[in-house]
Amino acid sequence: MAVIGERLWSQLRALAPMRVRSARSILLRQGDPGTHVILLASGSTLVTLTGPNGERALLAIRGPGELLGELAVLDAQPRSTSVIAAETCHVHLIPAPDFLSFVESNGLLNPLLRHAIARVRESEAVRLELATGCVPVRLAGALRRLVDAAARNQPAVGVRLTQEELSQMIGASRNAVGAAIKPWREEGWLETDPSGGLRIHDIASIVAHARSTM
Repeated sequence: MAVIGERLWSQLRALAPMRVRSARSILLRQGDPGTHVILLASGSTLVTLTGPNGERALLAIRGPGELLGELAVLDAQPRSTSVIAAETCHVHLIPAPDFLSFVESNGLLNPLLRHAIARVRESEAVRLELATGCVPVRLAGALRRLVDAAARNQPAVGVRLTQEELSQMIGASRNAVGAAIKPWREEGWLETDPSGGLRIHDIASIVAHARSTM
């Protein structure tokens, strides 16, 4: 929303009805054509890159007010990443022709392209972290991005991903993720949920501790 402003965001949102997508559903699939863009009204999503052997890397987290999948529509190329709902999401699916017409009539091409380039640079920084960081650093980075995408003014932020899913996303073993989480749980910075997720209480301490292990 910050890219195009609240007024234009409301107008764009009005082009399609709100839909509900359940947690872990695939909103956009890597390699698919850019047939539509998604306006994320609520919830959080995972932007992932799948490698040639099926391995997945978590590149970014997107929260409410984000526009998803616009680059594939703007450059008419297949989608470069997948987007997965991290929790129940409310979305608006704008068909590509309607979106392109809206962009042209409101002179939005340049700001949207600048925004897309910034996202690519962000993803490259995350990929460097995944390639060079130890497991605690990679895991803390993923959790920080999840917390940043969540709603503010919460005493704790729930992460619906299991430790197995987190391990796949950061390219680590399940045991290594469990070992990284153990001291954070003991300090009370997070807690494990019986359903397999996490609740984050102090992400700043988690990140600081992870960096101290480097």
